[in-house]
Amino acid sequence: MSLQVELEQHRNVLIVRLRGELDHHTADVVRFKMEDAILRGRCDHVVLSMKDLQFMDSSGLGVILGRYKLVKSRGGKMVVCDTQASVKRLFELSGLFKILSFYETERSALASLEVVS
Repeated sequence: MSLQVELEQHRNVLIVRLRGELDHHTADVVRFKMEDAILRGRCDHVVLSMKDLQFMDSSGLGVILGRYKLVKSRGGKMVVCDTQASVKRLFELSGLFKILSFYETERSALASLEVVS
């Protein structure tokens, strides 16, 4: 299975929707697309929606952590929403729950950033 990355700008928030598998084969695509959108766009914050992400490995964690650091260095926040059980478990094991906020829905994630649609 491959990975699809959908990017949407909502006010000053970049919404990144991942569909498929985020692993060592697809990590560079996500890294490039997110970094390009963050650096070129007018986004202060990032919502990472994983509703349709079936699988993620440590390469995916690396991509997320790197983009988190980029967003934070620019004064923004990154939040995660709609995680599948297996992906959520990987976040728990890695300790990323300590630095990233998780929300049940994309709407609640946007609301947490004070950007309600």
